Amino acid sequence: MSETALKAPGTVRSGGDANRWKALVFIALAQLMVVLDATIVNIALPSAQTDLGISDGNRQWVVTAYALAFGGLLLFGGRIADLWGRKRAFVLGLGGFAAASALGGAATSGAMMFGARALQGAFGALLAPAALSLLAVMFTDAKERAKAFGIYGAIAGGGGAVGLILGGFLTEYLDWRWTFFVNIPFAIVAALGAYFVIREPEGGRNRSPLDIPGVVLSTLGLVALVYGFTRAESDGWSDTVTVAMFVISAVSLIAFVLVESKVKAPLLPLRVVTDRNRGGIYLSLGLAIIGMFGLFLFLTYYLQVVKGYSPVKTGFAFLPMVAGMITGSTQIGTRLMTRIPARFLMGPGFLVAALGMLVLTQLKIDSSYPTQLLPAMVLLGLGMGTAFMPAMSLATQGVQPRDAGVASAMVNTSQQVGGAIGTALLNTIAASATTSYVKDHIASAAGKPQQQLVALQGMVHGYSTAIWFAVGILAAAALIAFTFVNAGRPGSTTVASGDGAGIEDEVPVPVVAH
Repeated sequence: MSETALKAPGTVRSGGDANRWKALVFIALAQLMVVLDATIVNIALPSAQTDLGISDGNRQWVVTAYALAFGGLLLFGGRIADLWGRKRAFVLGLGGFAAASALGGAATSGAMMFGARALQGAFGALLAPAALSLLAVMFTDAKERAKAFGIYGAIAGGGGAVGLILGGFLTEYLDWRWTFFVNIPFAIVAALGAYFVIREPEGGRNRSPLDIPGVVLSTLGLVALVYGFTRAESDGWSDTVTVAMFVISAVSLIAFVLVESKVKAPLLPLRVVTDRNRGGIYLSLGLAIIGMFGLFLFLTYYLQVVKGYSPVKTGFAFLPMVAGMITGSTQIGTRLMTRIPARFLMGPGFLVAALGMLVLTQLKIDSSYPTQLLPAMVLLGLGMGTAFMPAMSLATQGVQPRDAGVASAMVNTSQQVGGAIGTALLNTIAASATTSYVKDHIASAAGKPQQQLVALQGMVHGYSTAIWFAVGILAAAALIAFTFVNAGRPGSTTVASGDGAGIEDEVPVPVVAH
């Protein structure tokens, strides 16, 4: 690229901010903290429930309070980041998350715990889109962007499994409260680093007045949707409250779209989601997460209940998946993203992950970890890492700087809603298949040991049945990626202009020969 092209109005200097790689360390640390928190608390839940006297009926709120606040407020958090500035939103989100974690660790009752988890979710909804949009506006050179998003994608994908290991260690060897307190040093280091290192590019803020009706409708619609799926898992799909939640969600989200198409300064400019590539990415990513979240849950139960693994050993059993994700994201995705269109990474990536799922459909009580679970996990990790990396990058590429926060929030929203749907949907399928299996086989079981064996066989049958659905969902994600995502021509990338006027410039990127 010529010097003249670099200085031309409306282009982004490819060199970017000198501290951008240092900034990436602190952004990645914050992302790791948010992703860890999604799984680390699950391991600690049984101990916390006993200590705080939380009933079986109410224990789900430790997870649900976080999911509702996080999923419901993401779009609002993304818009706040665009309005206040991503750096300010990022540091504030970290500070609030640390304070909420301290409150959770010091909880003396169930209500205090639920409140702390809701606060964590609210500040997480401010932090997550700010982190992703900072990457989007700081890394504009195609090769550097590929590396940065490769690291970010690996953390986003593999951090959950790391949370299982860390949660197991802290719960087994220290105390469940440390699964909350561990966030505090993460947040302090990331906030201090961000404050001194991050320099947000000028001209990227959206100073339009806040769209209050949009905030209310989107929050109500997303909270009702996430709660509807959570409720369906525990109370059934025909439960009155479950159905009411889905109706409220549908009405609110339709009203939200109508409002956004008419107001002058919308919370979510429809141009962000109606873009063919971004729409395809949000949809395929959401579907892929549906399959992945259900699988995490099944494998955790399979390893602990059926195989008798300890929490720590279970966490370590997931490491090959983490290694696969890191390899797929940083080695395959990063190296190929500037050479081939994104759909040729996303589509095959989802299909490789589906192949890993296919291996797990043959799960039995006596399945061998080295010969069946290990190769399946490696395939899953490689496929997801390869697909996530270009998806994360392309979802925020070419977007106007003033929309970077909400575009990033939509990535997180598709993941969060996908996670809620996946957990509820696949769990329901598994439970139904287990019940049916036990009903058909329990009569022929003589004595208690045989009945226990049938119960375990039923559990595994339920998992393998649900995993078949996950295979189909991942195949659908691949089809959507191949069909809708048509950007990412080799040798060029689209970089949004820095003036916020919405001009997109094609900036040539040197391509390394094959």
